[in-house]
Amino acid sequence: MARFPGVYAAIVTPFTESYEVDYKRLHEHVDWLIQEGVHGIIPTGSLGEYAVLSNEERARVIEVTIEAAKGRAPVVVGAAAPATRTVVELVQFSKEKGAAGIMALPPINYKSSLREVIAHYEAIASVGLPIIVYNNPRDYPVDLTVDVLKELSKIENVVAVKEFSGDIRRVHDIIRETDLEVLIGVDDLGMEGPVAGATGWIAGFVNAFPKESVELFELARQGNVTEAMKIYRYFMPLLHLDADPLLVQYIKYTMELVGKPAGPTRPPRLPLTEEGKEKVRKALDYFLNRPRS
Repeated sequence: MARFPGVYAAIVTPFTESYEVDYKRLHEHVDWLIQEGVHGIIPTGSLGEYAVLSNEERARVIEVTIEAAKGRAPVVVGAAAPATRTVVELVQFSKEKGAAGIMALPPINYKSSLREVIAHYEAIASVGLPIIVYNNPRDYPVDLTVDVLKELSKIENVVAVKEFSGDIRRVHDIIRETDLEVLIGVDDLGMEGPVAGATGWIAGFVNAFPKESVELFELARQGNVTEAMKIYRYFMPLLHLDADPLLVQYIKYTMELVGKPAGPTRPPRLPLTEEGKEKVRKALDYFLNRPRS
C-alpha cells in the first residue's frame, strides 16, 4: 500500500513586499490547496526557498503549515541543510509538531560518497518518521541512481523516492529493482509518471492549479490517457518551467496572475525580467484557453 499517494503540493513560501514571511497568507494558501483537493502538503522544499529562511522562520513555516492542514491532509516536511546534524534536528522538530513524513535530499554542498549518503539517511531515519528520499541531480551534486536507491531502501523508514531526474525510464527501473514507492518529482512528467507506475506526484504548478493537477494525475493513474491529454498537452508549456532554474519565480508569477499572489522571491533570486514574464503569460494563456469538452 502506498504511503504517500496522490498529488502533494510542494508549496511556495509567501513573502511580503519587504521580504518577510507572510504567515497569514501561508495559512490561507495551505487551507485553499486542501479545499481544492490536493492530497498532501510539503513545506520548506526547494520551491519553498528553504535555503534563504532562518532557522526560526523555517520552524514557524512548518508549524503554520501543520496548523493550517488541521489533519485534513498529511504534511511532509522538506528537510535539507549543509550539516546532517541540522537536518536531524529539523526532522525531530517536525516529528514533535505532527509531520507525517520527511522529504530529504542527500548531502547538498558537495559530491559525497555512497558511504556518506547512506550515513546521512541513517541519521535522519533514526528519528522515526517515514522518509521520501529526494533525487534531484539537476540542481544538487549527488545522483540517487537505482543502485544507490537499492542500498537506501535497506534503511528502516526509507519508504519512497521523489524522482526528479527527468528520465521516465528511472521510474520503471526503480519499481523493478526496489520496493520503494515512486513519486514523480518534475511537473512535465506529471502524466507519464503515474502511467509508468508512480503512485504520487510532488508538484509545483499545483500551487496555482490544484484542481487541474489532481484531475490530471487521477486520470493518468486510471490509464485514461485520452482524457488526461486534454489537460496535459495544454498545461505542458507551464509545466516545463518547473524544471528551470527560475522555477520559483515562474510559479510565483503564475500565482499572481491567477489571483493567488505569494509575494516576491528572496534574493539572491531576483524578479523575472519582462522576457520571463512574457514566457509565463504566453504559457498561461495557452492553458486557460484550451478547448473544453
